[in-house]
Order: sequence, then C-alpha cells, then structure tokens
Amino acid sequence: QVQLVESGGGWVQAGGSLKLSCTISGRPLNTTRLAWYRQLPGKQRELVATISPLGFTTKYDDSVKGRFTISRDNAKETVYLQMNSLTPEDTGVYYCNTGYYSGTYFVVHGAPPSWGRGTQVTVSS
Repeated sequence: QVQLVESGGGWVQAGGSLKLSCTISGRPLNTTRLAWYRQLPGKQRELVATISPLGFTTKYDDSVKGRFTISRDNAKETVYLQMNSLTPEDTGVYYCNTGYYSGTYFVVHGAPPSWGRGTQVTVSS
C-alpha cells in the first residue's frame, strides 16, 4: 500500500513563499503521475497540480497557475510544490498522491485511495 508523507508547511505572510515536499513509498514512481491537492477551510479537497512520470508535463488549477510549480525527483521518491506569491486564500491542508488521467479527470490510485496526514499552510494578510 502506498504511503505518503507531506512536509514543509507552515505560517507565512501574504506574498511569501513555501516549498512543500512529499515522499512516496509503496509504488514505483517512474511510471506514475503525481499530484498535489489541497483542502481549504470548509471546502472539499481540490486538485492543485499534476506532473507526468518523467516530469515533462505539468498541469495546474487556474487559481495557482503562474504562482505554484510542481516538480519531482523519482530517485528520491519525492514530489515538490513550490508556492510563491501566497495569499490568504491559499490557506489549507495540502496533500500529495499518485494517479492517472481518465480523459480530463484525475483519478487517484486505490479503492479507496490512501491519503497522508497532509501539511498545513497558513497565509496571513
């Protein structure tokens, strides 16, 4: 079973930056898309960014495009999320996972999928 451990969250002022990391074990990564999700207060978990197995293709939600960058290091079994120009609206818990696209829909592996504990990001105004 896949294990996911997110880290790097914290408190930052608006306009600041954070870099999140997530180590993934239990699944070969060089053939798997990776993703970052977030759960904002009072809302459902939402997809933030995805990256192809070798890192050549990335996709972002419109709300973070131009500010966040997803990257990966398969040798380290780690996916990253560099977050710049943070706003209070980015406050939430951030999670990583593995999955694939079915058409335009990203499907997380597992039935039900496993999730890590996430890492809290708090942006103050």
